[in-house]
Amino acid sequence: MMTLWYVCCHKLLLGLALGLAMWDVFLGTGVFAIAVLYGAVGHGGASGYIAVMTLCEVAPTEIKPIALVLNIGVAGLGAWQFWRSGVMSWRLLGWVSVLAVPMAFLGGYVALPVPVLKKLLGVVLGLSAVRFWMRPQREKQEPKSPSVTILMLLGGTIGGVAGLTGTGGGIFLTPLMLELNWAKTKTVSAVSAGFILLNSVAGLMGSWRSGVGLPGLTGGLLIVAMLGGAIGSYWGAWRFSDLAIKRVLGVVLAIAGLKLLLG
Repeated sequence: MMTLWYVCCHKLLLGLALGLAMWDVFLGTGVFAIAVLYGAVGHGGASGYIAVMTLCEVAPTEIKPIALVLNIGVAGLGAWQFWRSGVMSWRLLGWVSVLAVPMAFLGGYVALPVPVLKKLLGVVLGLSAVRFWMRPQREKQEPKSPSVTILMLLGGTIGGVAGLTGTGGGIFLTPLMLELNWAKTKTVSAVSAGFILLNSVAGLMGSWRSGVGLPGLTGGLLIVAMLGGAIGSYWGAWRFSDLAIKRVLGVVLAIAGLKLLLG
């Protein structure tokens, strides 16, 4: 964690030395830090990017497509790293994504005001954050494999919510899979990374179909996010223990919950 703060401070000072605007430096540093943190638990970081971009006064119409692109880059790196470490469950990923992908596309296509939904989800994520930070139980029991029907229905529901909120859905899928004991922690992170990648691609395609293009900020922020995601996903897949991943997940869920509650 100290290394992360050192890198962020270094980037901030470097950006100021190069004469960049304070908001641009803060935006890049924030995206990098979020990518490291979320990448460590197999997430893309969309909820964190949305919060940072909102603080930096990025135009509201540009936030959702940028967040989805950054999600694709970081979640793609995470899926690759966790797959390389041998913990991916293709059965879980396949069935949970069957309905999630088309529902994410539909959610990305429509632009509905969902303030009540966001507040409710924010409370749920906040409670989950406390649970995983205060009582991150060590794995003792063997995972229980869910039925295909349950996986498809859950995936479809989360996919629709993900498309509406401009996220990949991992912040909802990961705590549910851990609480229901469907897989070990690192396998859950691997499945979440693949799930987020597929949903984010579908959500972005839906956004494009509705006439929303990619803003000019996208390319530069994607490079910064990929650098952070490479660091985070490596540590999550190869270095962190299951207990450490759950504690980091608690921080991630807290950030996502606050973002949804505060709007």
